[in-house]
Amino acid sequence: MIASGPVPDTGRADGARIPALGARGEGHRFVIYGDACAGEPGGRHEATFARVNAVVSRFDPAPEFIVFPGDEIIGLTRDEAELRAQWRHWFEVEMAWLDRARIPIFHTTANHTAYDPMSERVFAEVMGHLPRNGPPGQEGLTYFVRRGDLLMVFVHTLWSGLGGEGHVETEWLDSILRAHVDARYKLVVGHHPVFPVNGFQGPFQREIGPPHAEEFWRVLVRHNVLAYLCSHILAFDVQVHDGVLQVTSAGAGTAHRMPEGVEYLHAVQAALDADEFRIRVIDDGGAVREALSWPPILPAARGWRRMSSETETETRVATGPLDASLRAWRFSGRTPAGGGAAQTLVEGSGAGSAMPSVWIGLAGPDQRLVVMLGSAPGRSPHTWFGPSLPPGAAFDIQVAAHGAMGPGGLLWRWNDETPWSSLHGASAQGIERGQPVSAWTVGHSALGPQDRPFMGAELRVWTAHAAQGEI
Repeated sequence: MIASGPVPDTGRADGARIPALGARGEGHRFVIYGDACAGEPGGRHEATFARVNAVVSRFDPAPEFIVFPGDEIIGLTRDEAELRAQWRHWFEVEMAWLDRARIPIFHTTANHTAYDPMSERVFAEVMGHLPRNGPPGQEGLTYFVRRGDLLMVFVHTLWSGLGGEGHVETEWLDSILRAHVDARYKLVVGHHPVFPVNGFQGPFQREIGPPHAEEFWRVLVRHNVLAYLCSHILAFDVQVHDGVLQVTSAGAGTAHRMPEGVEYLHAVQAALDADEFRIRVIDDGGAVREALSWPPILPAARGWRRMSSETETETRVATGPLDASLRAWRFSGRTPAGGGAAQTLVEGSGAGSAMPSVWIGLAGPDQRLVVMLGSAPGRSPHTWFGPSLPPGAAFDIQVAAHGAMGPGGLLWRWNDETPWSSLHGASAQGIERGQPVSAWTVGHSALGPQDRPFMGAELRVWTAHAAQGEI
C-alpha cells in the first residue's frame, strides 16, 4: 500500500489494485510521471492530477521510489508568496497520500518551477530533502542519488547561470558518471528532451539547445547510460540514439493541451534488472496503454531469411501499441554513382489502390535512407529519415520497425555490433498505427519494376521478425 494519508478518489468502487512491474531477480522498480502543473486549490489541473495519483496509489507492489521530472505546480509567477503557497498545497494536500519517508520522490527543475533566480532559490528550499551534491551554484537544483548498483543523476536543464531554458552544464555530469563507473545501471533525469518529440521542435524552448545538446548526449553515450528520462512535451514517447533511450513522460495532469486521440494522462511503471529495462504505461483509468522491453531480442543477422526480388507474401508487422513485435530488414549492395530519384529497397503494399503501407528506400542527391508509412486514405504518408549513403559505394545497413515504441520505433543501425538509433521524423505515431501489409516487393514498388527501382547494384535483402513476451 503506497498511501499513508488520504487516498485520492480512484474513480472505481472496488479500488482494485493494479499489478505493477517488478524486477526479474535483483533489480529496481519505480514509477515515472511528470507535468501536473497543479498546486492551486480548485485549479484547472487539480482533478486530472488527482486521477493519475489515484492510479499510482493502487500499484501493487508499490514502487521503491518515484521519479518526477518536473512541473509539479503551475508556477510561473513573480509573487514568491504565491509560489510557496502552491508548493505547500502540492506537498501537503495533493501528495498527502504518499508516504515519502518510505517511498522517496526525486524531482527535477522545470520551466514552471525554476524559471528565474527567485524560483530557483525557492525550489532549492522546498526541496530541502534532496541531496546538495551538485556543481557550484546549482546546489539543490542538480544532484545525484546512488541506490546500490543504480546511479541517478538529476540535471537542471534551464540553469539561469548558463542562460535559462534549454541550457544545461555537462562537465559536472561527465565527472559524476566517470566517478561512478562501477554503477551497473545509470539513469540521467532532466525536464527538457534532447530530441524532438511528436514533431514538436524548438531549440531551448522545447528541447535542450544545440550548444549543449550534442555534448550532453555524447556524455551519456560515452558512459553507457541506459536512459535519459524527461518530460515537458505532453506525451509518452520512447526513442533511442546511439543505444541510449530517451523516455518522455508528461502525462500527470496537463490534459487540455495534449493531442486528442494520440496522447493521454498516464504514469509509467518501470522495472530494471540484469536482462532488460521494462516499462508499462498506465492511463488515468488504470488501463495498460503501451509497454516496452529493452533491448530488443533479434537473432544474428546471418540467420535472417533472404527476401526474393519477387513479391513476398509473409506480411507480419506490428498491430497496435501493445504489440511489442519487431520487424527488421538488412540491406546490402552498392549505391549508384549519382542521382536523386527515389529508389526502393523494399515496399509493403496494402489492398486496393492505397499508398504503400511501408516504403523503405533512398531519396535525394545525398541518397538518404527514408522510411514512409502509409496513413489514412487521402492523407500524406508519415516520413522518417536516416543516414546518407555515399554514392558508388558498398553499403550494409539494418532497419527495424518496433511496434511498442511509437514514432521512435523506426530504427536503424549498421550491423549487429552497433547500437540502434531512432530515425528522425515529425510524426506522433509509428508502425503500430500503420496500414495492413498484404505483400512485399524488393527493389521496386508494387506498381512494377519501372516504378522507383533501385538504381545501384547487387541489392540483397534479408528480414527477421521477433515477438517479445508479455510485459
